[in-house]
Formats: sequence, C-alpha cells, structure tokens
Amino acid sequence: MAAEQEIVAGVDAGSTAIKVTLFDGTAMANYLEPAGWNPRETATVLLSKAAGLRGVKAGGLARVYGTGYGRVGLGFLAKAVTEITCHARGAAYMAPEARTVIDIGGQDVKAIRIDGAGRVRDFVMNDKCAAGTGRFLQVMAGALGMDLGTMAALPADGDACPINAMCTVFAESEVIGLLNRGTPRETIVAGLYKSIAGRVAAMAARITPCPPVVLTGGVALHQALHKALENELGLKVTIPGEAVFAGSIGAALLAWEDLRRKGE
Repeated sequence: MAAEQEIVAGVDAGSTAIKVTLFDGTAMANYLEPAGWNPRETATVLLSKAAGLRGVKAGGLARVYGTGYGRVGLGFLAKAVTEITCHARGAAYMAPEARTVIDIGGQDVKAIRIDGAGRVRDFVMNDKCAAGTGRFLQVMAGALGMDLGTMAALPADGDACPINAMCTVFAESEVIGLLNRGTPRETIVAGLYKSIAGRVAAMAARITPCPPVVLTGGVALHQALHKALENELGLKVTIPGEAVFAGSIGAALLAWEDLRRKGE
C-alpha cells in the first residue's frame, strides 16, 4: 500500500449501513457495518478500523470525503458530496459502459443518466416516500415474519400477487391481510417486487433511461427484484460486484482526483 499521505477514503453514511472505501490510486478496499443507533460513531469506528487494517491511522489519511443520508453529521470529513454525484462516479468506475444508474437505498430511490466519465447528465430522485426503498422492504419482511436475507433468497420465478398499496403503512396491512387469507409468502413477495419495480421504472422514465443500465444499493441483492425491474423497464439491468459500495467508491475517487489536482 502507498504511504499515508497517498491514501484517501470515501464514507457513505447510509440510513441502514455505513460503507467505507480506501483508495491509493491503484488498490481499493471496501468495508461495511450496520449503521446502528449512532451512525456517526459507527462511521468513526469503521473508518479507524479500515485505516488500521491498511497499516495507517485515520488521522493520517490524505482526504476523507463523505456522502449519504447521514453525511452532515460526520465532522471528520474534508468534504461532503451529494449522493447523486458519488453514486454516478462509483457506478461508472465499476461498470464503465453504464449510461443509467438506478440506486435503491434505505430511504430513497435515484435514477441517474451519466456519461462515459461518470458525470451526471440528468437525474430524478424519490426522497419523499419510503415506497420502494430498503426501509419499505424491511417493514414488509417483518410483516411476513422473515428477515431481509431470507426475502432476498426467495425464488425469482412464480406467480405475483397484486399489491395495491405502496404506502408503507397500508402495504403492511395489505400484506398481513393476504397472509391471513392463506396467500403463500413467495407469491406476496413476488407481488411486492413487481409493485416496486413498476414504481421505480415509472420514475426512471422521466429521464428516459439509456442502456446499459446498472443497479446499485443494498436492494440490488434481491435477485427477484432485479428481474422484475428488467421486465418493467424493458431493458437489461446489470449489477456490479460491489454494488452496495457505489457511494463510498465515488466519494473516494473524487477525493483522489482532488488530491492529484492539488499536487500538480
């Protein structure tokens, strides 16, 4: 690894998880922890742990840029960057051919048109309602008596039960009602994914998504939702290997680019 002054970090303080990426211009390392009840403390501890694993101290990092839902609470940042900018840059790094990014986070959904350098050309964001977000799925999983990991592992095929409500409170009641009528959980989950995918596709249509399309965020781990989104968009959607780290990777890359410009 490079010397201390040549290592930067990107921190994505999400509503459900904290992601940290260290970058030295060549090697990249990613770390994740649940946000917990004190995201600021979790981010501070994780950054220190990540730096220590690479043989440096957090205070010796050249720059630390942050993004995400909780970035305003991170006092150790050299710079806070918008989620749109960071997710666009991170997605382009992981999938250079990408021209549209759909990020489904814990509290919001973003659709972003980008160019070959990962610069934002257009975007739309749903941050007023939890419908379709990771939080929405978490509540639905609880109503179904399972955790998110179990939900994500359910088969991607099969019948989908129509879910009429997308408000979290009403959808939870609808799911409980379906269970009480003996509807299989797999059918309900398929219906939830179809409803979410339809809502996301309708939002993304406002920026006219251009292929290739990539899906980022923790919800990308739900393969059945991935397939439902492809069906609703009518486009192939790929998932980068480190999809959950798009924000922190983008923040780290921006920090590195600024550091290089300063050194020129």
